[in-house]
Amino acid sequence: MKHIQTLLLIEAVAKAGSIRKAAEDMNITSSALNRRIQNFEEEFGAPIFERLPRGVRLNPAGELLIQHIRGQIAELDRVRSQVADLSGLRRGHVSIACSQALQPYFMPAEIAAYRAEHPGVSFSVHVRDRDAAEEDLRAYKSDLALVFEPTHLGEFDVLLTLEQPVYAVMAKGHPLATKETLRLRDCLDFPHVVPPKRIGIRYLLDLAVANMSQKMQPVAEADSFEFMRHYVQQEQAVGFQFPIGLNLKGDDRLVFRPLQKRDVAHGNLTLMQMRGRTLSVASARFANQLAAALNNLPGELVRLDLKSN
Repeated sequence: MKHIQTLLLIEAVAKAGSIRKAAEDMNITSSALNRRIQNFEEEFGAPIFERLPRGVRLNPAGELLIQHIRGQIAELDRVRSQVADLSGLRRGHVSIACSQALQPYFMPAEIAAYRAEHPGVSFSVHVRDRDAAEEDLRAYKSDLALVFEPTHLGEFDVLLTLEQPVYAVMAKGHPLATKETLRLRDCLDFPHVVPPKRIGIRYLLDLAVANMSQKMQPVAEADSFEFMRHYVQQEQAVGFQFPIGLNLKGDDRLVFRPLQKRDVAHGNLTLMQMRGRTLSVASARFANQLAAALNNLPGELVRLDLKSN
């Protein structure tokens, strides 16, 4: 496994941008780390780092190599998971990037349910917007991504796609709270809170208002749905969120109302992995569990497509 350690050291240097900093992180001397890299470059037949006045950075050859390294490490993890599964240990690690809306309710419940069956499996959960989640998959930082409105589907294997309507969120005493269904124009007549453009729900809102004479003039823009849920209780304001991130029946301070599809398109919630990558046993099983759970959610979710992993 000595060659694996060298690859891990190279990745650490690439991440830190400094041999000295990477040496501290990996508990090795700077001179020893520099020598390991130089020996590797000599054996590899090409330099992989540019030496800069204040550190190092990957050159084009190094960028190609780092993708290979990440793939090799991911493949080794997959084999380890298979070996553990054969022995009945069912260990492993699952890394998933997910939209913020999945964080408060859905993802904790699914991980707890999985670990109840497989307590030897650990998890890393990365809350990401759609572009950052895709980059995590490319860099092998996450095995899976579950995000709204991904932008580069051609690079990934889509395991499941679901639609969700956009909901308006407001305090119980808001003038719109008595209406069962709302139009977007009703919401925009009041102060409104929206996420930044990199968030999937903002993309849908921007598409909707592009065809309206009425425009968004948010009183606040925040990348936290938690902030939005608290803010609308302080002012007669309206926020927007997907229902999977809301406690639709258990919150006595807020009211949630679906916006009509003719006003705002439904959001696509997509479960995906890097194209061509073979997942570890633990990650593949968790992907299957997520797909089944999403398909069994109540009527605010509509099944569109499912591929067996």
